[in-house]
Amino acid sequence: MIRSIIIDDEADARESLRLLLQKYCPMVEVISSCAGPEEGILDIQQKKPDLVFLDIQMPAMSGFDLLERVDHTSFQVIFVTAYDQYAIKAIRFSALDYLLKPVDVEELISAVKRVSNLLTDPPPKDYSELFHNIRHQFGKSDKLAVPTTTGLVFVDLQEIIYCKASGSYTQLILKGKKPIIVSKKLKDFTNILDPGIYCRVHHSAIINLNHIEAYVKGEGGYAIMSNGDHIDISRRKKEEFMKLISRL
Repeated sequence: MIRSIIIDDEADARESLRLLLQKYCPMVEVISSCAGPEEGILDIQQKKPDLVFLDIQMPAMSGFDLLERVDHTSFQVIFVTAYDQYAIKAIRFSALDYLLKPVDVEELISAVKRVSNLLTDPPPKDYSELFHNIRHQFGKSDKLAVPTTTGLVFVDLQEIIYCKASGSYTQLILKGKKPIIVSKKLKDFTNILDPGIYCRVHHSAIINLNHIEAYVKGEGGYAIMSNGDHIDISRRKKEEFMKLISRL
């Protein structure tokens, strides 16, 4: 059995999730249902769950704040939230599980299955990337935490000239620094970077509009970046690109 705790300030949401788990995920045992983060912290510390269903938006303390106050290496987390585009972008970028309210049964079953697989051979968990990028999404940081083969690197967003796809990885070309190979696909950066500044101009490139030195016309044309590199603009992306640079 997967011993779980539900933490949500909405009583109806807690009960609804409990009933869904009981009916569709019988391998999950709900050992506690908490009405707020303080109660949730105590139950996590005392009952040592395998899994926590954690609401993001709660009075006085968010789900992210709660995680920073407990030893979160001892359990898995599935975030539960009403639609919050900024929080979800950071959660997706960190490749963590989340459910949107009202909870969809198929998504719940899939999330629980993934957690079940992790519990059999749990990898070390580090939410540092998520915590930092949540702050970035809410304008409290101008840096992005990105995973590399050696650990996390904190990148100043203004220094990113462009992002280049490299198979399952992404190469960040930076101003005055060596490129960084990041363990994320290019589409992950599309989801978290500000689309008004970072434009995906090609299937293999996202450019920082603030680093464009010139645009050379053509079928799609190409942008000359501040480091001298030429980045092709695809025909499909040209109209969007032209609209964005017209605002610079």
